[in-house]
Amino acid sequence: MRTWIVRLACLLAAGLSGSALAADVRVMISAGFFGVYSELAPAFEKATGHKLLTTRGPSMGDSPEAIPTRLARGEEADVVIMDGHGADALAAKGIVQADAKLLLAKSQVGMVVRQGAPRPDIATVESFRKTLLDAKSIAYSDSGSGTYLSTKLFPQIGIADQLAGKSRKVRGPPSGEPVANVVARGEAEIGFQQVSELIHVQGVDFVGPLPAELQPGFSFAGAVTRNARQPGAAMALLEFLSSAQAAPVITKAGLAPVTAQ
Repeated sequence: MRTWIVRLACLLAAGLSGSALAADVRVMISAGFFGVYSELAPAFEKATGHKLLTTRGPSMGDSPEAIPTRLARGEEADVVIMDGHGADALAAKGIVQADAKLLLAKSQVGMVVRQGAPRPDIATVESFRKTLLDAKSIAYSDSGSGTYLSTKLFPQIGIADQLAGKSRKVRGPPSGEPVANVVARGEAEIGFQQVSELIHVQGVDFVGPLPAELQPGFSFAGAVTRNARQPGAAMALLEFLSSAQAAPVITKAGLAPVTAQ
């Protein structure tokens, strides 16, 4: 993996030779892609001389730390990296540049249980539905995956009312935590979040992704903001994160690389 990162840094340095002077690039990023970003960011900074100033927050939801909320109250960013639907919503409002947006990875929603606990069957829609009804407590995020579960999926499979009293919304980073931490402490029997936010947390066992027909088709995308001070450097970062050479890091994080834009 280190070889891939060195190679990527060399390719980036060659591609940006003679480009603009080093700059401070303000990045707002949600949790699902943060693992990839945090691993690749040092190579980008080393190759370009740019410095990444990072702010974290959910892609959506009612948290004051959510990226759309931060932007709406005047916090500045050159680039946002977040749920693809959330990026599209910002583009529709003119907050980010629709022609300066790149798809970075595809993502699935998955489930965890506390380490050592029985792993329920969620392979089919019916077994998934039964697992939800049988569970004593359920946790999901306050961002994209949790919004999808609570407002779309649970009503779609006809059990929203039965789950309401035993479901818990978990506030994510930076002031909160991954859903898996709540499950690891035994505060919820099962937990749901995007797979990349579940698989590297200690104290839980990954059960698997939701059935294919129930997946929301999530992705992560990056977009340069309308008021970016460093649009060139911001776009260079997105091209770096979406390059073919970044694919091993993306795969390791539990995401699917995007091979073509």
